[in-house]
Amino acid sequence: MNQLPILIADDEAEMRELIALYLQREGYAVVEASNGFEVLQLLKNHEVALILLDIMMPQLDGMSTCVKIREVSNVPVIFVTARGDEWDTIHGLRIGADDYISKPFSPHELVARIEAVLRRTQKIEHEEETTNYGPISIDEKGRLVKLNGQLITLTLKEFDLLLTFCQHEGQVLSREQLLNKVWGYDYYGTVRTVDTHVKTLRLKLGKEASLIQTVWGIGYKFEV
Repeated sequence: MNQLPILIADDEAEMRELIALYLQREGYAVVEASNGFEVLQLLKNHEVALILLDIMMPQLDGMSTCVKIREVSNVPVIFVTARGDEWDTIHGLRIGADDYISKPFSPHELVARIEAVLRRTQKIEHEEETTNYGPISIDEKGRLVKLNGQLITLTLKEFDLLLTFCQHEGQVLSREQLLNKVWGYDYYGTVRTVDTHVKTLRLKLGKEASLIQTVWGIGYKFEV
């Protein structure tokens, strides 16, 4: 009995009960939510291995919920829905879902898809190569950043800028150097771009913003 916790999100109580019955027979633990807001709240207080997410839910639909989940977590998501249009499938995968299964479905197919997604995502987690810089952990291949163990969302340039700082820890980097390393030599913007991105990066680092120090008249230095 694996007892991995699965979060079932569906506004139909009968559907939740049916899926829960299937999963409990296979040894999974079950957590239930009836709408997207409940999903987001549960994620704050529960560790779950995977989310089964219905699309047509009141208050906050499944697509919007998935987008918000991906802002804070990489937990695997499988859409379980009566909507089987190709556009829905493609859009769902693009916004961060790991798989898509249409109602009605067989219990065996549902369990098989859950097992397949868990195998794939757990393998990726084991293959992650993270480097720690004080309270910051960076998975360069996966382009993931954790701050004190919590995943934070960065833009592409914010990620590249932070990685550059970390890889040159203790070194003073001028704005021109940062502009060339992060934006490239063919970028025609001004060094103000660097200042703007440093400002937003510091905001996302919160209490750890002081890791990026301003060296007046020159540029910046990252130091743990």
